[in-house]
Amino acid sequence: MTLPTANLHPAALHSPAAERNKHAILAALLPLLPVQGIALEVASGSGQHIAHFSAQMPGWNWLGSDPTPEGLASIAAWRPHGAAPVRVDVLQADWALPPSHQTLDALYCANMLHISPWQTCAALMQGAARHLAATGLLLVYGPFLQSDVDTAPSNLAFDADLRERNPAWGLRHLDEVAAQAKACQLSLRDAIKMPANNLLLVFGRMAPASASTPPKETL
Repeated sequence: MTLPTANLHPAALHSPAAERNKHAILAALLPLLPVQGIALEVASGSGQHIAHFSAQMPGWNWLGSDPTPEGLASIAAWRPHGAAPVRVDVLQADWALPPSHQTLDALYCANMLHISPWQTCAALMQGAARHLAATGLLLVYGPFLQSDVDTAPSNLAFDADLRERNPAWGLRHLDEVAAQAKACQLSLRDAIKMPANNLLLVFGRMAPASASTPPKETL
């Protein structure tokens, strides 16, 4: 169980959104994942998600990460008895993961793509391609634009606010995210509807193309 904020180290950051959505996300993750495995959370932020997931998934070895000192300190504060978080900047070609997490059964990333430059999407997919096990999954949570679904007014307003704050930010189009994944030999297996007009995207490695059967010789 996540400790009350009042009992945490002063370095612990608190995200009301993470506190609200952690239960729904965990409920969506559990049917997708085996009972044990190795997982990395990219851009853990406050650390509330990884603290909740690791407490509820005892068979999993979760590792948190963030590019900022504040984020790393907060992850450690939320999860004082867990593995020390590592600094990961997705735009770097080498994430410098420890040996225990070089091969991942799950790579989880929430609410990063819309508050970072578009290049982070390709970088995330490339990192997943480097580190996912053959049956591993990349799980990406957040709001997305969809061609065949009307965008909720709240998401339109959120997108406009993000782009006003930083022109490099904004909600990403699901088709474009899937295209970046395909370029890294990852396929979109599911887009699970989540509360508050969010999605949980599930990516896995593409099946290798089967060798074509040579034509039979005719007599």
